[in-house]
Amino acid sequence: MSRTVVLRTAVLAIALAASGTVLAREALTEAKVRAQLTEQGYTHINDIEFKDGVWKADARSAEGNRVDVRLDPKTGRVYPDEQVANLSEADVRARLAVAGYTNVHDVDYEDGIWNAEADDPAGRDVEIKIDPKNGRVIGAEKD
Repeated sequence: MSRTVVLRTAVLAIALAASGTVLAREALTEAKVRAQLTEQGYTHINDIEFKDGVWKADARSAEGNRVDVRLDPKTGRVYPDEQVANLSEADVRARLAVAGYTNVHDVDYEDGIWNAEADDPAGRDVEIKIDPKNGRVIGAEKD
């Protein structure tokens, strides 16, 4: 492998790490997702899957309400679909720009998290999942 290829690979890895992008399953497994949700009082946990850069599941809240949840694949933080966003669309766009994302479009708030499409710092077209409280990218997959 040439030195140029090695250098480009290292630069890409650093850019992805700096942006907080998750392009693969991280520390969580399906069993850990189920355990995390159970610990937080969720019951009847079904349809667990890793999709769009985050873990997703259907469950019942402690109050017995049906909810869709998303989990950060690195931290396990749960985002229930009825969660209220602390950030506006403009805030989300600004945070993505600071993180190096360009051509940001289709920004919407759905199921308790912000969603967007953009080009990541490496120039790839990705779908992004964003924390509604702090604007941190919690998951991304190639679009």
